[in-house]
Formats: sequence, structure tokens, C-alpha cells
Amino acid sequence: MIISEVMTRDVRIASPDDTLECAARIMEEQDFGSLPVAENERLVGMLTDRDITIRAVARGMAPQDSKVREVMSTEIRYVYDDESVRDAAKVMGDLHVRRLPVLNREKRLVGIVSLGDLALAKPSSAGDALQSIAEAPAVNGGS
Repeated sequence: MIISEVMTRDVRIASPDDTLECAARIMEEQDFGSLPVAENERLVGMLTDRDITIRAVARGMAPQDSKVREVMSTEIRYVYDDESVRDAAKVMGDLHVRRLPVLNREKRLVGIVSLGDLALAKPSSAGDALQSIAEAPAVNGGS
């Protein structure tokens, strides 16, 4: 089974020029812990609730005045829509993440895949990824 068969296609995104307040509101409304950041259909970063908390609020930045681009992570990990579910589970386990943006081969954002999506499609792969995530050492500092 390939990722395009299990991913979520209706992806909420943030713009690099959105305020952190706007992005946080989307996260709250949708119950997300992270948002892809895109410009012209191209993935340019990821913003997590941890980025907002540690890189902005803890440093005294005002969420209503600060832009997503100021605190987003630019080292983006992703999978392609034609990769296997097993490959996505391995990447998630290796990176200790629960969600990954999905790109097509033209590197355009086409979806997002979560550990829950994988669990529905291939429970054993998702279980292996979850075990790797659970065993990950705690990370101090940035995300």
C-alpha cells in the first residue's frame, strides 16, 4: 500500500508571513501539534506548538506581532506520495515523529500522513514506529 492511499489530502497550512497567533489558533481549532508552512504550494518549513512555546514565547516574542518564518523549522523531513506505508513508518520511527508532510515528485505539498493513518493501513508497521517514538530519548532545546 502506498502513502497516497492513506494520507490526509485536506491539509491546513500556515504561510511564513502569518502571525504566530494566527497559526496557534489554527492548531487549537484543528487540534494539531504542528502545521506545514508553505509558499506557492512549496513546503518551506514546519511549525510546531513547541516552536511557538520555546522559540517565541519563552524569548519574549509577542505572538500577535511575530511571524511564523521567525520560529519555524526549516529542516523539513517528508515522504513522497508514491512511497510505501512501510517506508513512511520507518521514517517516522527513525525520526521519532508522529506526522510527516507528503510531497509529490514535483516536490509540491499534497498531504500529510500520521501514525494513525498508518495504523489503519498497516498496524504492524505503525506499531514498530510507535515503539521507536516511545523509546526516543527526551530532547532538550529546540525542536
